[in-house]
Amino acid sequence: AKNEFGISAVEYVNSFFFDKAKNVSYLKEMKTRADDLGVKSLLIMCDNEGNLGDPDSNKRTQAIENHYKWAEAAQYLGCHSIRVNARSFGTYDEQIELATDGLRRLTEFGDTLDINTIVENHGGLSSNGEWLSAVMEKVDHPRVGTLPDFGNFLLEEDVWYDRYKGMKELMPYAKAVSAKSHEFDNNGNETGTDYYKMLKIVLDAGYDGYVGIEYEGTVHSEMEGIRLTLELLKKVRKK
Repeated sequence: AKNEFGISAVEYVNSFFFDKAKNVSYLKEMKTRADDLGVKSLLIMCDNEGNLGDPDSNKRTQAIENHYKWAEAAQYLGCHSIRVNARSFGTYDEQIELATDGLRRLTEFGDTLDINTIVENHGGLSSNGEWLSAVMEKVDHPRVGTLPDFGNFLLEEDVWYDRYKGMKELMPYAKAVSAKSHEFDNNGNETGTDYYKMLKIVLDAGYDGYVGIEYEGTVHSEMEGIRLTLELLKKVRKK
């Protein structure tokens, strides 16, 4: 990231070191490499650790506890947050209650480590800005927040939530932001998301943190996709 793109802050994905959360020598090597390059470690994205809003209370508790090691790893690496999923099942209101319970309990644990617990719009009701905002209000903790992703507003197959409406709803709670990209036109603009409109929403919310780059397209290589997204963000910033 630093050498190829001049990027001085990174986010980690737990699936790339899934069995290393408690491996101190591995984490120490990660930290040393980042520190040597002057790269900030911002957060760990946590997947495949169970559903924090699981209707089964035992499974919900297990999911909460499964995240503890990642909060501890995040603290060790100097991150400010872990990114989690608020996946649940049931009615709209039932899922609010279940996700609130799981998130509040995990957030309270993270608070003891000075680590934030932040939720990405990541499918299902979490991609509904009104729903996730309601969960944030109910958890009502300074250490809980959102990680709004420009593109992750797919509620179910072929059913989309308005991404600009969703970003406006989620930005008041944002502790990180993800600039999702898929394809680009000949002018270097993302074909599915108006980056000018999106970044205005981000800035109007008073956000002044990092914006993560996440390319998920198929036309370009991952490295080229990152470069194109970075160039677009720089272009928009100049405006």
